[in-house]
Amino acid sequence: MRCSDRRPRRRSSRPRRRWLRPIGVLCSLGLFLTGLISLTGSGPTAALSAPQLMARASSEVLRLGAAAQRAKAGYEQGRRAERSQRLRAARLAGMLRGRRSTAAALREDTAELARERRRLRALNTDSRTPAWNGPWELLRRQAVVLRRADRLARMTGETSRTSVKLAAEERAATAAWHALSQRTARLRGRERGAERRLETARGSLRWMAAAAAAGGRCGALPRPAAADEAAVALAAGERWTRPVASYELSAGFGGAGSHWANGHTGQDFAVPVGTPVRAIGEGTVVAVGCGDAFGISAVIRHPGGWYSQYAHLSTLYVAPGKRVRTGEWIALSGSTGNSTGPHLHFEVRKGPDHGTAVDPVAWLRERGVRL
Repeated sequence: MRCSDRRPRRRSSRPRRRWLRPIGVLCSLGLFLTGLISLTGSGPTAALSAPQLMARASSEVLRLGAAAQRAKAGYEQGRRAERSQRLRAARLAGMLRGRRSTAAALREDTAELARERRRLRALNTDSRTPAWNGPWELLRRQAVVLRRADRLARMTGETSRTSVKLAAEERAATAAWHALSQRTARLRGRERGAERRLETARGSLRWMAAAAAAGGRCGALPRPAAADEAAVALAAGERWTRPVASYELSAGFGGAGSHWANGHTGQDFAVPVGTPVRAIGEGTVVAVGCGDAFGISAVIRHPGGWYSQYAHLSTLYVAPGKRVRTGEWIALSGSTGNSTGPHLHFEVRKGPDHGTAVDPVAWLRERGVRL
């Protein structure tokens, strides 16, 4: 059976076949299973458990995310190189036009000088035309014309040689620019392909996370090696950091809306599904959530009696009792629970219970972290 978008037939007096109603659901499920094939493959690996599938989907999102970042960086670098070469070709073309304008002016001066020399020769040979101020003035003017002719010849030769050189450089620069333009187009295609593959993997992870949250199966998955590298990469002595590295701030603390009974209790960070979520500071994981309004979530207790919460996650890398360092990956972002789109809901609280939340942006700012 395959999905179809045929035009509906005319209504009939015959009773409708109610067994056709589940076809749409089956088609949607089939599309999802098709996406899973790319993660599970065929043969023995097709019999993976749900946690194994989640781990593989999470790893695939991280791998494709890194590949997409490399493709984007390559495209941006290629675009900068193309722009630089285009500007160089344009600069050389402008210099060449200037030299050619100079050459045209020199040709006009040379033609005018040739006419002047002909007039002087006519005065020198015509016995009926007396030389003004005597013959010495005629000789002086002839010497001036000769010096000017010599200078024009040198300038014309230099301009000609420079024009030839600039023309060759301009042709080479234009050819290099066109080659870089073609390369940039290929890099752009690779970037778009990487983004499409990443979005497909994010969609699979989002579906799996929703199913895990609905079924109450939100256990911690094995952490990738990059999680430890992220914590080590932070500057030495840095005590606090942002919960995500790259983001856009969306709903703020205290905001009103239909999704919050008594105002928004945290700060939302708009990030795609599968974005690494970091511990804002060292501490101990005291709780993880699964099927409530926060979806998949984690709470960390920090020194001084402060607590931070990370909600609407797709993947957990920590369990209660786990000690974490500043900047350590504790989860991947998602859109589970009471969420209208992929984002991280972040809270800072005075205690472990709800109702003790403070403005997390101001709290982090007081500790040297600006969002």
